[in-house]
Amino acid sequence: MELKGKKVLVVGLGKSGLAAALFLRRRGAQVTVSDIRSAEALGKDIPALLDEGIMVEAGGHGLLTFRRQDLIVVSPGVPMDTPELAQVRGFGLPVIGEVELAARFLKGKTLAITGSNGKTTTTSLCGEIFRTAGLPVQVGGNIGVPVIALVEESSDNGWSVLEVSSFQLETTFEFRPQIAVILNITPDHLDRHGTFENYVAAKERIFMNQMAPSETEQDALVLNADDDAASRAAARAKSRVYWFSRTCVVRQGSFVHEGAIVFRASEQAAPEFIMKIAGIPLKGQHNVENVLAAVTAARLAGIGADAIRTAVENFRAVEHRLEFVAKINEVDYYNDSKATNVDAAMKAIAAFDGGIRLILGGKDKNSDYRQMRSLLTERVKAVYTIGAAAEKIYTHIEGSVPVVSAGTLDAAVAKAAEAALPGEVVLLAPACSSFDQFENYEHRGQVFKELVLARRGLNEWQNA
Repeated sequence: MELKGKKVLVVGLGKSGLAAALFLRRRGAQVTVSDIRSAEALGKDIPALLDEGIMVEAGGHGLLTFRRQDLIVVSPGVPMDTPELAQVRGFGLPVIGEVELAARFLKGKTLAITGSNGKTTTTSLCGEIFRTAGLPVQVGGNIGVPVIALVEESSDNGWSVLEVSSFQLETTFEFRPQIAVILNITPDHLDRHGTFENYVAAKERIFMNQMAPSETEQDALVLNADDDAASRAAARAKSRVYWFSRTCVVRQGSFVHEGAIVFRASEQAAPEFIMKIAGIPLKGQHNVENVLAAVTAARLAGIGADAIRTAVENFRAVEHRLEFVAKINEVDYYNDSKATNVDAAMKAIAAFDGGIRLILGGKDKNSDYRQMRSLLTERVKAVYTIGAAAEKIYTHIEGSVPVVSAGTLDAAVAKAAEAALPGEVVLLAPACSSFDQFENYEHRGQVFKELVLARRGLNEWQNA
């Protein structure tokens, strides 16, 4: 892709938008950034952009700004049905995402991971496995470092391990990972995608450019045999399909056998021992699935069992993913702020035998919380609702478990802590996005941890 002298508009000045704008400018493009937020809200970034010769349009999108471009790069947080984008696409102007832009320049091989839940844990774990094996690797995407920021350090003999979301995938066209992983697909982001079918279609773009197996093309798609929506993708794949399963034997891929994870390279190959399930340090059956997916991807990348086993056994939970925070008065506090949909929250609940005081709520994503009812009845002592979705959650789960309207996270933590008995668990697994009361799920998780640790400090002072 030739960028020198081209007029390029970057829509949305988030982390990836900023990185894309700077990359484009340094490649010789005439860059403009457009964002609906005010100049005051963008204040910390505007001086750096202006210093680089990048024009900034703040406080709204001007249609003429969009029309006067050769290329438009859209940030993941900007919906593709934004009126200005819809209109210029009708004029034939190319509109791509930051991941697609990066894919045109990224060197080496790519392992890309998507799914409704488990992406960050699996991506982080794969990065650790590759490092343990001594392979040149860089990790990024939806995990914090924009893909475009990895381009300069990428090498022909290296790997880029990427977490990619449905928002990022829906603006890809030539993106082609050598190994693509779909962990699971359950209803999420329906407020953005409209229908579950649209959401599935966005996820499946991760493998649309993979090639059929040949002497020179060895692209691989890794799917969860235990997940209906993910497994159905096999029918549309051109590349070789590998599986992982916690519940059954697979033709080729990773599965659980007699308390151990084994890998089989093909239907004809004998299963190869990787590690004992007991050696996985992460809590919950969903993390067994994440490890199975990582094992499959790593073996396809040529990494041996010893390096995989060492990396998994030394891996610790990623921040905000079922993260242990503290034990206070014999009550355990866990932070799973990344549980931003119903399925993720249910997996977090299922990781405990019972005695849970659960904090639910935030910004609703057109979710159905009724599917939680039986699990709540079985394992949860009380639910403490917060945020904009609180009333909807109450109407969906009323009668299955006592519901306490807390409103804010600090009130929820206080009420749950006051009611919790020794041996119980206070769990933040909101099943909602965070944008009604927090900047993002990391901000929400950090506030939760600060509230819990403040209570521990007060408790220690009172008992001194």
